[in-house]
Amino acid sequence: MRGKRLTPAGADWIAGLSIAGLLLPEAVAYSGIAGVPPQAGVIALFAGLLVYGLLGRSRFAIVSSTSSSAAVLLAASSSVQHVTADHRALMGVGMVLVAGIVFVLAGLLRLGAISQFIAKPVLRGFAIGLALTIVVKQLPLAVGVHPAHSDFLHFGWDLLGLLPQWNWRGLAMLVLALLALLALRLLGRWKAVPGALLVIAAGIALDAAGYCKAWGIVPVGSLELGSAHLAVPELDWADWLRVGQLAVALALILYAESYSSIRSLAMRHGDEVSANRDLLALGGANIASALFQGLPVGAGFSASSANETAGAQSKAAGLIACAVVALLVWQLLPWMERIPEPMLAAIVIHAVGHSLNWKVLQPYFAWKRDRAVALTAFAAVIVLGVLDGLLLAMVVSIVMLLKRMAQARVSELGRLEDGHDFVDRQTHPEALPVAGLLIVRPEERMFFGNADAVMAEISARVHDRPGLQAVVLSLEECPDLDSTSIEALTELASQLAKAGVQLRLARVKDGVRDLLQRVQIAGLSPDSYMAWSVDDAVSALILPSVVHQVPGGATQPASSI
Repeated sequence: MRGKRLTPAGADWIAGLSIAGLLLPEAVAYSGIAGVPPQAGVIALFAGLLVYGLLGRSRFAIVSSTSSSAAVLLAASSSVQHVTADHRALMGVGMVLVAGIVFVLAGLLRLGAISQFIAKPVLRGFAIGLALTIVVKQLPLAVGVHPAHSDFLHFGWDLLGLLPQWNWRGLAMLVLALLALLALRLLGRWKAVPGALLVIAAGIALDAAGYCKAWGIVPVGSLELGSAHLAVPELDWADWLRVGQLAVALALILYAESYSSIRSLAMRHGDEVSANRDLLALGGANIASALFQGLPVGAGFSASSANETAGAQSKAAGLIACAVVALLVWQLLPWMERIPEPMLAAIVIHAVGHSLNWKVLQPYFAWKRDRAVALTAFAAVIVLGVLDGLLLAMVVSIVMLLKRMAQARVSELGRLEDGHDFVDRQTHPEALPVAGLLIVRPEERMFFGNADAVMAEISARVHDRPGLQAVVLSLEECPDLDSTSIEALTELASQLAKAGVQLRLARVKDGVRDLLQRVQIAGLSPDSYMAWSVDDAVSALILPSVVHQVPGGATQPASSI
């Protein structure tokens, strides 16, 4: 007999209880990635779950510290040189605070599409490079050594050089913990069981029995939650300027990761997405975390997916998880301080392991698109580090976009024999030209980077067509025109007028039509850009001396078109 189906409230309780056991160990572990005290991750967990649970839109999103944001924070704070460790920690808190303010401002300005600033190939290449970096940098925690360098290549070389000093029992604990986490994930009947909590419990038991001390394995150390207090970092103006620059990169990667998770889960269930509301919620969560010296927070895909898999039906699951975490911390805080470092390393490696998937890059090679961008993002993280690698990958992505747009191709259009459609004659050789006319279309939207080149190309084609009487310019790819494009169009209109060639615009968007009416380009009357289609523009031309080719091979005077 089938069991009774859970109510939505009951499903939220099950999900909240389940993910609480996953989130607490991860919060402590991500503190290690960021190089901050363990309590910073726990504080961020409370701030993210509570604030997003009250203000956010997604019913599945779990907002907490994430491996990527922790790694970016470490890279950003480490880039600040010639200051004390305490001052660097204050600047790290300042970065989280400013990132939260950036989110709030973006939400108020309705900039919900800001995550599209980072292309998906960049994110995927970055994610693989970041995951590999995090995995390698967890190994010293397990084997008890301290490489001198922080960049990936030198770090890996130092790690190998210290091989004789490795604690092999710590490495064995790491491997066994990973195998246990993998086994618990693969066993379907245990999907709702927090494997991370079970592994942590086993580690605490080993430490309590004295084995960890005998094996030379150190615990995580004191969780001083009582030291957290409401405060704004005391920094001078120069420090705040530096913090602001680094916080923008932190905010971009946080929102790109969060919005990707939120959107993916919403599409899977047919839910609506409110990007601007989520910006405000994420901003509030990061500000709250920073005010209590916590880590940056975002909607990580692994935690949010775990919440969905556990059966969450509403945002109540996240609030329930917050309450359960608070109960665990209240009752088990002294025991949590005894978590062995290799166990935390295993949890981190297991959490980021799904990102070490080269198959996500295969489509770019099959499509022969954006391969260089994805590989550059990966290589940049490995060679330059997390922060500089991300910034370089973003720059490469934007430069390649601008390069493609700046090389806009201008197509010449012709009429198909069986109708009034005008298509690219290079792609459709059967399309017929209209005698006495040059019909052209830029294949990219015009902007300051390509407008002069597009108009110069059109002018050159006019020069190569003696006896040409009119030019029809289709602007279907141009939803707007910037000032450079307007000036280039003005120059083209002037050149054509001097040559006695008429200029007509077709497929002009409403916004562009309104703009042209305000600009009032000489030689381009309102009648010249009112045509909704190329066919309408051609039909409106009066070319008495030209014979027009019509479907079927017959001819008729163009004046009757």
